[in-house]
Amino acid sequence: MRAIIVASVAAGAVLMAVAPGSARAQERRHEVAAPQAWGFAGPLGRFDMAAVQRGYAVYAQVCSACHSLNGMTYGDLASIGLTDEQVRQIAASQSVPGGVDAQGAAVTRPATAADHFRQPFASVEAAAAANNGSPPPDQSRLALVYPGGPDRIYALLTGYRPAPPGFVPTNAGAFYNPYAANSEIGMPPPLHDGQVEYADGTPATTAQEARDVTTFLAWAAQPHLAERHRLGVQVTLYLLFLAILAFILKRKVWSDVH
Repeated sequence: MRAIIVASVAAGAVLMAVAPGSARAQERRHEVAAPQAWGFAGPLGRFDMAAVQRGYAVYAQVCSACHSLNGMTYGDLASIGLTDEQVRQIAASQSVPGGVDAQGAAVTRPATAADHFRQPFASVEAAAAANNGSPPPDQSRLALVYPGGPDRIYALLTGYRPAPPGFVPTNAGAFYNPYAANSEIGMPPPLHDGQVEYADGTPATTAQEARDVTTFLAWAAQPHLAERHRLGVQVTLYLLFLAILAFILKRKVWSDVH
């Protein structure tokens, strides 16, 4: 499930190659994404696991065709609320390298929970050849490293529109997207209304799919975010208690000093 979401978001993040020396100027030309209200944002934020599961569905059904999720194993999907049997079935449906047979030929085997998500392409060269020379990025940490973070990922996935008059892409076959670098991107619009079937019955609009897969990618990048927030609150309360105790002790110790 996790791999599905990441692939969708990553797909939206693929940027077309630009002319040498012009990357910085082109990067300044994209629009700034409007801030979104994310439940996982802020010091007390936490992930909506229903949204994370839907996001994984988007990744699995859409994004995983092109985008890898190297930082995750199938067993990690148990952390989003899937049962062990669901994780086993998802892993077993994927084929991963299984070494070589007696004749030295490469063989595959069904994946297990301990295996990392499968690679959509045999090599970086194969990925580039299938995507106009630009290999789709891995999505394991995309929400952390992509400039603009989740806000821009969501804007990118929902920002495809007809090019304005006079717009000339620097790369043949690029699509206009004001949130991409240089306002163009090699990936065609990855999401469409009704493209994904949600198990919980949520209407699968393009905006909903984009929001869910962005949430999934944010979780994939920081799966222990909620635990860190809880620990931070506990440490803050503990330090506050110590400060109050120290103040009381100070008052008592120096109360007789005139």
